[in-house]
Amino acid sequence: MHLSEIPRIKHADSDNFFLLAGPCAIEGEDMALKIAEKVLSITDALKIPYIFKGSFKKANRSRIDSFTGIGDEKALKILRKVSETFDVPTVTDIHEVSDAAMAAEYVDVLQIPAFLVRQTDLVVAAAETGKVVNLKKGQFMSPEAMQHAVQKVKDSGSDKAWITDRGTMFGYQDMIVDFRGIPTMKQYAPVILDVTHSLQQPNQSAGVTGGRPEMISTIARAGIATGADGLFIETHFDPTNAKSDGANMLDLSRLEKLLTDLTAIRRVVRSL
Repeated sequence: MHLSEIPRIKHADSDNFFLLAGPCAIEGEDMALKIAEKVLSITDALKIPYIFKGSFKKANRSRIDSFTGIGDEKALKILRKVSETFDVPTVTDIHEVSDAAMAAEYVDVLQIPAFLVRQTDLVVAAAETGKVVNLKKGQFMSPEAMQHAVQKVKDSGSDKAWITDRGTMFGYQDMIVDFRGIPTMKQYAPVILDVTHSLQQPNQSAGVTGGRPEMISTIARAGIATGADGLFIETHFDPTNAKSDGANMLDLSRLEKLLTDLTAIRRVVRSL
């Protein structure tokens, strides 16, 4: 499928990478609108096709007392308001089969979390909504194994699948990106690099995932250089106080410089 098939998408023919960006979780209406407005102003200037990202629910938390959301319908309505206010498409992740049809009423792209990408019923339910299905590569899976996840979408009657690499487990408490996987997975579907989750440091004894946000630029630049079609970046105006994944999010104030640099790298790569 072509990007132009996604409702409200802008700059689909700019030959730039596309971007999925926003907070890890929807914490409230004001924060979502504030982040979306800032990212949209940057991506419009750079002609980057942009999809606002926000999780309406976080089901895969390390501890039972971790933040999981503000309420499913409330968060989904905020995602819809972002879309209508700024005329941008939106993406959220789903965790259960019943989430697929519900979320599809509010967003344009359904994301399958990495831990759940082998769950056939979930992938099929997402595909059957007719929405784009963003399949996050499991931290435990090879790039080659993702062809089977894509095939599940196709066998469900849809050609709207993306693959997102979010790193591979490296020992117990670190992630690593194997950039060989990007050209490999591009044989199956458009490939997105999840820059911020690739820099997580999971399995911390405190039960809260750590991260290395100082490496965001390095990983993002390498992703563009190796041919990623899109980037996924979680960003927040106050990562330290974000309710989810603050340890590896990009401070919103640094996004413009990063995307400007990446756009320049993309032009060079495409000219070779």
